[in-house]
Amino acid sequence: MNRLTWKDNFFIGLMLFALFFGAGNLIFPPFLGQEAGTSYFPAIIGFVITGVGLPVLGIIAVSLAGQSFQGIAERVNKPFAFFFMVILYAAIGPFFGIPRAANVSYEMGIVPLLPESGTDTSLFLFSILFFGIVFLLSLNPNKLVTSIGYVITPALLASIVLLVAGAYASGFMSGGGPPSAEYESQAVGRGFVEGYLTMDTIAALAFGLIVVNTLKEKGALDRREIRRSAASAGVIAGIGLAAVYIAIGWLGVHSGPRMIMENGSEILTYSAGESFGFTGTILLGLIVTLACLTTCIGLVTACSQYFQRYLPFLPYPALAFLLTALSFLVGNLGLNTIISLSVPLLVAIYPLAIVLILLSLLNEKITLHRSHYIGAVAGTILVSAYDGLKEAGLVPLDGAGFYSLLPFFELNLGWILPALAGFIIGHIFRSKSVSY
Repeated sequence: MNRLTWKDNFFIGLMLFALFFGAGNLIFPPFLGQEAGTSYFPAIIGFVITGVGLPVLGIIAVSLAGQSFQGIAERVNKPFAFFFMVILYAAIGPFFGIPRAANVSYEMGIVPLLPESGTDTSLFLFSILFFGIVFLLSLNPNKLVTSIGYVITPALLASIVLLVAGAYASGFMSGGGPPSAEYESQAVGRGFVEGYLTMDTIAALAFGLIVVNTLKEKGALDRREIRRSAASAGVIAGIGLAAVYIAIGWLGVHSGPRMIMENGSEILTYSAGESFGFTGTILLGLIVTLACLTTCIGLVTACSQYFQRYLPFLPYPALAFLLTALSFLVGNLGLNTIISLSVPLLVAIYPLAIVLILLSLLNEKITLHRSHYIGAVAGTILVSAYDGLKEAGLVPLDGAGFYSLLPFFELNLGWILPALAGFIIGHIFRSKSVSY
């Protein structure tokens, strides 16, 4: 067995950073900065906890299992694991995650360069080129470290450094404005929820398998070595994510007193234009396109590897092509449609991912039983399913009843107490269930 070097772990960490860092990660921090104003630092701390901390824990959880997250989900039961994982991969893959990233890349990287607003034809042509590159680079998962860790990630980081440095050099930076009402009273909590909405924790459950497979291919076959190297790569990726979030969030802080904008993409476009003019627009397009491209490559790879276990008669290239083609079709529905369809489902399944990650990590310290997993998951579903229906507009917003009495319900975190209660109930009945 070959022991992995620090250099191996470093470049795997860069690969992981690029896989995580998609368009949404660029958009959320600047808008948080604008809204938080002078309360920016406590807000960004909350954001980093969920936008960085939980995804890193997700990578470690998968590395501890030594296989896909399916094995952890099966501790509840196999039917639950099957449906949960299929929904998860479909959501972050061809139905929502991949098409959304491609659309954001088009709207921020291409539309500003067109003489008029984008047309269906321009989106169609861009999608052909974009998904063609994604498919080609995802054909050989063994080269992900080379193509992403060695090439694309350094280019992405260099572009972000230039954008932030240009803002300082041009005098764009000034004093931040007053925080909005919700950031004034609970900056950390609000930042916590904004990081929660990046959905990177769900992506970690897919990317974790890529990291484990990459480590095995490089010779880390021992479970302890895989766990150590995965943790190192996760920390490296986490440091990079936190640094970028803090930097581009700071752009939002200083854009607020100049002009209030509706979303993070407008803030980044404005700051790039103020710093570099038309060149800044090109730079921003490069950043967004690289971020979206790397995320899509990782998602196509992860989804193809996962679905191959259920469709063994299809070779990996065929699955990668089918997933890329389906993403292409959904992507041409347009960004607004994709987002409106994805949010309710993601709100419903995200808490389940968090609970399963935390249980798997706790299981390394104390012996847990099937009843612990069933109780915690059941308690979580009671609230997360309601939250998903609420986001879909299928239940009245003012008719929450019992749910509104739960702590943190207004922050979409009302599932925490029921999950704890379910865990305790599961502990009481632990003697009658399987241990792990």
